[in-house]
Amino acid sequence: MDNNLAFIGPGNNMKLYKIAFGLAIFTILYNIAEGLISTLLGYEDESLVLFGFGVDSFIEVISGLGIANMILRIKQNPECKVSNFERTALRITGFSFYALVAGLLLTGFYNLWTGHKPETTFWGVIIALVSIVVMLLLIYAKIKVGKKLNSDAMLADAACTKVCIYMSITLLLSSLIYELTGFIYIDIIGAFFLAWFSFKEGRECFEKAKSNKHCSC
Repeated sequence: MDNNLAFIGPGNNMKLYKIAFGLAIFTILYNIAEGLISTLLGYEDESLVLFGFGVDSFIEVISGLGIANMILRIKQNPECKVSNFERTALRITGFSFYALVAGLLLTGFYNLWTGHKPETTFWGVIIALVSIVVMLLLIYAKIKVGKKLNSDAMLADAACTKVCIYMSITLLLSSLIYELTGFIYIDIIGAFFLAWFSFKEGRECFEKAKSNKHCSC
């Protein structure tokens, strides 16, 4: 991915926009796959943090559609404002994040009350490691494209992808600690951290939907 970008000069904007759009589509498809795998394994392993991580991936798909539209919009006119489609995607994403927060908190407190613990968190460790590597590569590629295009919007998208890494690290730490120690409450603690990140993302989505700021992760 990096080698392809290295030979593209800053004046070859059409090819750069194609790469940026390709990165957006890859992000959408990756989040769909990650969501399906994480929710399925999270449900089977009874891991709340892994299941919540999978639901978050599906929410990121909605956001990704707005980002893909943003790239097409900027390609046509870099100075034009945020489209209604992007604002709608941001609002739907915001509501979805808030719904995820409520679900994680309610289920977390229920599991705390009943003393529920996961069967295993092995797959949480694996999925988190894969996600961290993929997100780091995406951030690096998006930053390179954004700098070559001198696009604040694309650089903002790359910066917002860091939140996905924070969530992946939360999944990794909670899953790894449980596998190594069997501490029954760490899955709930990890889910509450996911709820906090989701709340912040949801709030940011509504703030950006009201303004002309660029879409976020």
